[in-house]
Amino acid sequence: MAHYPLNHHLRQTYRFLVGLAGLYLTLFGVIGLATTWGDEFFHRGSDWVLGLRTNPAAAWIYTIIGVLLLLAVLAGGNVYHHVALVLGWGLCGLGVAVMAFIQTDANVLNVSMINVIVTIVLGLVTLTGALYGKVGGHEAARAEETAAHDAR
Repeated sequence: MAHYPLNHHLRQTYRFLVGLAGLYLTLFGVIGLATTWGDEFFHRGSDWVLGLRTNPAAAWIYTIIGVLLLLAVLAGGNVYHHVALVLGWGLCGLGVAVMAFIQTDANVLNVSMINVIVTIVLGLVTLTGALYGKVGGHEAARAEETAAHDAR
């Protein structure tokens, strides 16, 4: 069974960093939508936004992920923990998946290697923040601490 620390003393710091990651993804998506407005959905042009290549499909995906992440950060608690865990793994998976198609005609999101790197880094930041975001009562935290440090 996975051990997620309860009520970690740095959980607000990690939540802030995940909020920054969500803000970056949202800004990238929204500015990407404005920049590529009128282009075909899977356009393969040379549009760059905030240091990343984009097209309308990528802009929509990153906007949705960023908004979901921001909503989870604002909700806080275990909702944040679970949503950030899923989105962190999802971002890492998305980064690896699009890397396989960079130099092919299947590059429908118009990504470059910098997109892959940024997506994976933001996924890892989100995942790390989620791992330390679980909250619980004092009794549950004490029991979890005892179980984690039990010398068996």
